[in-house]
Amino acid sequence: MKASNLVILVIAVLIATCGIISIYSSTYPKEGTIWELNYKRQIFWVALGLVFFLIVSHVNYRRLWDATYILYAAVLFLLILVFISGITRLGAQRWLKIIWFNFQPAELAKLIVIIFLARYFSTKSVDDVSIRASKFGILRGLVFPFIFVAVPMGLIVEQPDLGSALIISFIFIIMLYISGVRLRNVLMLLFIIIVSAPIFWFMLRDYQKDRILVFLNPNIDPLGAGYTVIQSKIAIGSGGLFGKGWLSGTQSQLHFLPESHTDFIFATFAEEWGLLGNSILLALYYVLIYQGMRIALRTNDYFGRLLALGISLSLCIQMAVNIAMTLGLAPIVGLPLPLMSYGGSSIIVTFISLGILVNIDKSRAVF
Repeated sequence: MKASNLVILVIAVLIATCGIISIYSSTYPKEGTIWELNYKRQIFWVALGLVFFLIVSHVNYRRLWDATYILYAAVLFLLILVFISGITRLGAQRWLKIIWFNFQPAELAKLIVIIFLARYFSTKSVDDVSIRASKFGILRGLVFPFIFVAVPMGLIVEQPDLGSALIISFIFIIMLYISGVRLRNVLMLLFIIIVSAPIFWFMLRDYQKDRILVFLNPNIDPLGAGYTVIQSKIAIGSGGLFGKGWLSGTQSQLHFLPESHTDFIFATFAEEWGLLGNSILLALYYVLIYQGMRIALRTNDYFGRLLALGISLSLCIQMAVNIAMTLGLAPIVGLPLPLMSYGGSSIIVTFISLGILVNIDKSRAVF
């Protein structure tokens, strides 16, 4: 394995290990077997993710080109199946039970949208690796891809899973920009989104509106919608420079911080390891994303370049939104921290994405 690819693997394992020790710390004081098994399940998900990583890294990524529309149709089928036989938790119907594994198709949809857009805006020709998007008008460059992205995004919103839908919308806008779609078309889309914001407000559920209002003023409902973000900021701030130490975080250990092992795992980690630990963790994410960007710049295949850029920027956006959410700098949208938050779907899809990155770096020529 090349040095750069080994760096990706090692950093991914290190971040996942940080997640496992934080999950153990935030759940071990809680009573019940289900809490005791969480960190063991996470170890299994990471091990399974590594298996997928190794498999995908040895399968030529160009096969994704031929399978793009099959993958797109498959993920739509899974998203529709969620409404028919999906599992409901905390008022959201997002998971499919596959034997003993609760799979969340929305996590897979993020990757499939990147693959779809990378194919749509690139060419397979050996003689022409130029940007196709620059030749598209508003219909082919904006409207058609928007329709293809809006279908899975709409299904995800209805689950409801606003966080995943927002990430897909960010992915779409970024992929438009890096693909070379005419800038005026991208700006037009952003203008339409901004102008339509009041309409979207009335389409939100009550709890989603409360989260946005709490983002603007957390003290408006300190014991209700604003409770989680207030406790998260207390946890992060109380960590100080060096943290309180592993298994010593009061907010997570005493159960003041809800979802301390899932969406708010960064707050759990920050309380126990402090600013120094946070800096090391962010540095690991930086190097991981940086390696992905370098892979994108090294490849001569435009499909591979868009794919690598899409995967790298998607990880960056999801990490940034999750951490901003825990700091009170973004509304709470129920988004996992890549490689750290508890959950098999996110872990496995992330490792598959990293496996694709590694394979792109192995196969730089156009086929």
